[in-house]
Amino acid sequence: MSPQSNSHSLEGRVVLVTGGGRGIGREIALTMAAAGARVAVIARSADQINETAEMIRKAGGRAEAFTADVTKSEAIESAVQAIEKSLGPVDVLVNNAGTVKPFGPLWSADLKEWWTGVETNLLGPTVCSRAVLHGMVERGRGWIINVSSGAGTMGTPFYSSYGVSKTALIRLTECLALEARPHGISVFAISPGTVRTEMTEYSLNSPQGRKWLPWFQRLFEEGIDVPASRAAQLVLTLASGRADALSGRFISIFDDVEMLIAHAAEIEQQNLYSLKMDKVAGASGNAAHAAILAEARQAAERQAKQGSAATQDAKRA
Repeated sequence: MSPQSNSHSLEGRVVLVTGGGRGIGREIALTMAAAGARVAVIARSADQINETAEMIRKAGGRAEAFTADVTKSEAIESAVQAIEKSLGPVDVLVNNAGTVKPFGPLWSADLKEWWTGVETNLLGPTVCSRAVLHGMVERGRGWIINVSSGAGTMGTPFYSSYGVSKTALIRLTECLALEARPHGISVFAISPGTVRTEMTEYSLNSPQGRKWLPWFQRLFEEGIDVPASRAAQLVLTLASGRADALSGRFISIFDDVEMLIAHAAEIEQQNLYSLKMDKVAGASGNAAHAAILAEARQAAERQAKQGSAATQDAKRA
């Protein structure tokens, strides 16, 4: 496969995409390969990820498929070791695997299914990130991109497992970005928009979806849905290193990334594109507690900046 423009070339890098057997994950895998990356795809469905890998190989790229459950630490550790042997150390991790089930009010939900949703959407990215971070920290370089959702930024009824887990994934991104930046690692959360996938088809056409999410059909009727390529191109931009100054931020496909990069200092100073709680002006609160937390964040950001500067000096040396 011929690499894309130099500004977004991933030539020589290894990219791991979870949930890469269909939908958004497959499109991301294909786009990363077209940019010159060696691609590993992970999912539980062997036939689907094998098909993705074969599509990449037929187009002239290099790809391997690894069957594993993203919530199982031992399985993912083994898969990462196998990836390193066959393709090389993982430079970019795209945590895309997810589920939207179950639908309905909490009091009628099957608690096991509800928790399985949280495990897939939150524990999965945590397990996969931890598995690749050891190597990224040692090498002083890496990118982790978490596919979250706009549902993680607002309360939406009747699919709380999905909303709660996607909110937590955004916060995990923010915390991990502060921890990892001194080691030259950037972490992002993205909103891919509404894409027609197997998951959205379930939301649209299942009895549960029609009952509890009747508004979802309007997104397609009014043309608000977007192609999977939009998310893949955003992932490519972030994985290229072009937007490292925005590490820790939640970025949507509708955002102008170049504009955000130009305003990176302002975004960091005001902690924009992050989860925050707005309050009425003048409302009471524990100022001392807030100040301590603010100081802790500022100290982490200073350490991150120092670490980034040291990393850049080492690269230039």
